[in-house]
Amino acid sequence: MLEYVFFHPTPCERFLEFLRGEALVPQVHSEEGTWEVSLPEELSDDLMERIEARYDELMELNQALHDAEAEEGDYHAAGVVLNLSGGETAYAQVDPALLGRIMSVLTPEEFGRVVDAIVDAVENPDSRTLCQRMRDGAKEK
Repeated sequence: MLEYVFFHPTPCERFLEFLRGEALVPQVHSEEGTWEVSLPEELSDDLMERIEARYDELMELNQALHDAEAEEGDYHAAGVVLNLSGGETAYAQVDPALLGRIMSVLTPEEFGRVVDAIVDAVENPDSRTLCQRMRDGAKEK
């Protein structure tokens, strides 16, 4: 059996939806804040690659949600990794409840694109309005 472990129900449910969409019948076992999804090992290489890719995506969400809810002392902490153009990494502290809400709606990739767009706008300010940028972009094509 292949086993996939989650520490938050939201990414587990998304993984189950994905598996069912692939016509698989996963087994789920939940115990003390963990969810274990089991699949038979007899799967095609192509399907295994898709499953592994989806699991990796959802593990990022799993980690973000788990971190947002994990207690350290009397407080909750959560953050977002910012990859700067110079190669540096910065961490932005975000309210765990807010980050949990964001991650329950967006995929890690979608949220990453939003964060990257904000970082790019801060590092490369452009005083033109969005309409001006769109017009200028249309002229360049």
